[in-house]
Amino acid sequence: ADGQPKAPATGQVPEAEKAKALPVVQVEIVQTTELMQLMELTGSVTPTRTAKLASPAEGPVEVCRTEECKVREGDYVKTGQKLFQIGRNQAAEAQLASARQALQEQEAELRRVEQLAEAGAIPGSQVDTARSRYENAKAQLAKSMESQADYSVKAPWEGIVAKLRVTEGEYVAPRAVLAEIFDPRSLVVQFAVPEARSTEVALGMAVQLELDAHPGKTFAAEITRVFPNLEEKTRTRAVEATLREKVDLLPGMFARVKVIVTRIADAITVPTYSLVAAPNGGHVAFVVEDGKAVRRKLDTGLEVDGRVRILAGLKAGDKLIVAGQEKLKDGATVKVMEPSAGLASAAAKEGGRS
Repeated sequence: ADGQPKAPATGQVPEAEKAKALPVVQVEIVQTTELMQLMELTGSVTPTRTAKLASPAEGPVEVCRTEECKVREGDYVKTGQKLFQIGRNQAAEAQLASARQALQEQEAELRRVEQLAEAGAIPGSQVDTARSRYENAKAQLAKSMESQADYSVKAPWEGIVAKLRVTEGEYVAPRAVLAEIFDPRSLVVQFAVPEARSTEVALGMAVQLELDAHPGKTFAAEITRVFPNLEEKTRTRAVEATLREKVDLLPGMFARVKVIVTRIADAITVPTYSLVAAPNGGHVAFVVEDGKAVRRKLDTGLEVDGRVRILAGLKAGDKLIVAGQEKLKDGATVKVMEPSAGLASAAAKEGGRS
């Protein structure tokens, strides 16, 4: 009758039901981006130029009485600045006095023998013997005087006093360590690379550093030294990185190290969950072309942080299906919906790569 809706002909499906039956997918536009593979480690700030200042002789440590050479831990010292004075010990003083007395005696004896020889009272050989004894005494005095030289300890170069090992009046032996200094310009970040990845580091590689002393900041650095061997106990390889900018550093500061092992500009990367395992191995992906799902065979490369590099099979601008692709067939008509947090979350949990 007129005014009544007409039933669809047998075998026909209403358009609304057709749309409802279409697979719903979500897409991501394929883009090129910089891909970095990082090696994340921890390290410490350490100086590469250090010195242990040792006592040149035995004796008591005397502290300088002037501001010029007064030294404390943390002080900045200049090249040649006097830091310590080692006092002369009593035994050395007695040895020096004895050497002076012996020389005077041998000098007097030489003159006496020379006078007797000139008078013909003794043979000339006795003069030679007396002269030899005089020269020996002279050499012994020179040696004693040398040992009684100025026993001061000076800074070999500009630096900071890191540690004082002695106190005023302390009696020290020869070569005893008095203090340790370091050059603040030589501070680097030293870290250890595990044996399994020890061959991946090389001079000049870029490094990103995060320091607890400078929260919220990332500093650029580069590897400036790679030790040639592994430390036997830890099976790690020591590496040093130097910052590219001036930063306030102190020895012992903790550092988070990110070595940029691989950096690829203009790489095509896609979410790993967008890939589908192929029956014969490898992976495929689906893109939307003219409202249809088109299957693409992929060559994949480096995988970093949930994204994988595509070497072949996709290009920038492709509409990659990232959700709803698991049960698609090549050429199937699909309905593309706007990105949905729920759909994306479900796709991520479902996963598409084995």
